[in-house]
Amino acid sequence: MNDLSKAQTLAGAANETAQADGSTLWEMRTEEQSYALLPDQEIKDQNCYGQKIDLLELTEGALPKDRPLYINENPEVGSNPNRNKQHAFFFTADNCIGCHACESACAEKNETPAHLAFRSVGYVEGGSYPDYQRLNISMACNHCDDPVCLKGCPTGAYTKHAEYGAVLQDPETCFGCGYCTWVCPYNAPQLDPVEGHVSKCNMCVDRLEVGLKPACVSACVGNALDFGVVENIPENREEAKVSIPGFPDPSITQPNIRFQQVKKLPDEMTRPDSQPVKYHKDSHGNYKPSIDQKTGAKKFWNLRRLSSKENPLVLFTLMSQAAIGAFASIFLGTQFGLDGFVEFAGSSMYAPFGMLCFLLVGYGLFMSTMHLGKPLRFYRGFNNLRHSPVSREGLGIAAFMGFLALHILCSLPANALFADAYQYLFGIEISKLLSPALTAGSAAVLGYLALISAIAGLYYMTRCYRIPARPFWDHWQASATFFGSSLSLGALVTGLVAIPTLIMSASQIGPALQILGSILALGAVLEGIGLYVHHRDMSSAEHEGGASHYVQRTTFGKSYLLRNLLLGTLSLAAVALVISGYSNIWALGCWGLVALMLIGSSLIGRALFYVLVIPTTMPGAFFWRNKGFEQHARDTGLANMPQVGVVPDTH
Repeated sequence: MNDLSKAQTLAGAANETAQADGSTLWEMRTEEQSYALLPDQEIKDQNCYGQKIDLLELTEGALPKDRPLYINENPEVGSNPNRNKQHAFFFTADNCIGCHACESACAEKNETPAHLAFRSVGYVEGGSYPDYQRLNISMACNHCDDPVCLKGCPTGAYTKHAEYGAVLQDPETCFGCGYCTWVCPYNAPQLDPVEGHVSKCNMCVDRLEVGLKPACVSACVGNALDFGVVENIPENREEAKVSIPGFPDPSITQPNIRFQQVKKLPDEMTRPDSQPVKYHKDSHGNYKPSIDQKTGAKKFWNLRRLSSKENPLVLFTLMSQAAIGAFASIFLGTQFGLDGFVEFAGSSMYAPFGMLCFLLVGYGLFMSTMHLGKPLRFYRGFNNLRHSPVSREGLGIAAFMGFLALHILCSLPANALFADAYQYLFGIEISKLLSPALTAGSAAVLGYLALISAIAGLYYMTRCYRIPARPFWDHWQASATFFGSSLSLGALVTGLVAIPTLIMSASQIGPALQILGSILALGAVLEGIGLYVHHRDMSSAEHEGGASHYVQRTTFGKSYLLRNLLLGTLSLAAVALVISGYSNIWALGCWGLVALMLIGSSLIGRALFYVLVIPTTMPGAFFWRNKGFEQHARDTGLANMPQVGVVPDTH
């Protein structure tokens, strides 16, 4: 019996079973050819990463063998005898002619709009005429053994299924934060700015259930794409490598894709898109990314390009860090009995100061929420506390706001302004209703809880950006910058409220100014050290992080130098002012200049942080996959044509 007869027999048996119990299983089209059928081969026990291929063995018997996938809400189970084995794509690069038939078949099957593609074809090229060579690469979701999208998603929209090892995503659960698009090294999850949610390749599990290969594989005219149980090398293949020139480090996610590429390639392969990355063969024959200085070394301002779709996150991170630092400085200063801090905490301005901190972090959180594709689903951001740093960051910041609000409420009875207002309105002293000692003790406990929550939120805020797929971010400089900004901006916010309050109450401002200035200087120096080490490491790095730093020094070179100049100047000025100990009008004027430089440095630096990062995605050279084409389309108005597939750069 040939392969086609086997598949038709299996499909017929499945349909007969479905009819017997009164249900209707999806039908296999009769015109399917033999090359579209999944082979039934002997299965290996483990894959090349040492993980079991039979995924039911990993569940310790917790799942039934015939669990339905509820494809299109259909509860029936398919006929594939290997449905609980890890499946994988096999790509023979030597056979790919770059026709994009796989893209078209995928788009037709999934009815994706022009601006999305679950599978895309890019290429790298090398050599020179007449020995010029081009290597095409077709890429979709690789349904990894260690899917970072699943761990990163705060809503829990991803599931790694024992059935076929498919990593499936539910757009109805997703709220459109796009974090999975950051952490995935292969650009598999697709954020739709129009619909406001993410969707991705689903391995065509409906076809697999009836013994058919995915639509993209069946449509491949060059026999470059194949599909089956992982490590089972398809017919007429000789290799099953886990990497290829241009492919990101497989250790990040342990992807389930295998490659064959046997033709000799030049030692250096370049990308035809606008990314300044190329690939160089090392002594072991492996191609590693390096910097391709496509735009030369000339420096530009490009201040307008510092504005991006991530502007809400710029505001969220800066404002929340400023609020955390401000509250921590005053609260801890009061607990330690520092001069000036105790006087301010006992003044009528302490409660408004706490409210200011609450409003700062609240506005930042609001901007972060509005950054979502579907803001009304914000509450789903706590669904994945087990894995997602985004969920933990959100919980820490929300807990900080809650404890801070309660801390302010418990501080109100000791506030002279509030006590007078309460007595005027209700004719009774608030101290007779609430014990000052009890409320003060409660305020202290709640303050410590707020501080602990803030530190946790700030820690996981840094963890959100330690992403292997974005090497420019995956450096301890992110922690130095975030914690440094919290110290410096927090001291700035505190000084703007506390120093005028102390002046109006005829209290000494010298001690408080010295301490706040020291905190500001410490934060700026900490951030500066992180940036220096980051510059040193990225300057010598041969990966996408080094390419990002190259863009920072050229495309945004003058803006980058301005940020560094501002940060260095304000650090030296802050240290000099602290050492001088002056607290007169001239010193306050100098501190005002330091504050302006800090604000400018923080805004430019945080904007650069977001616009510079180059992810470890596959090379894209076809229309909107090429970032250079995207920019050209926006500059010329071509992006206004929906069929081009370039949507507004926002979500």
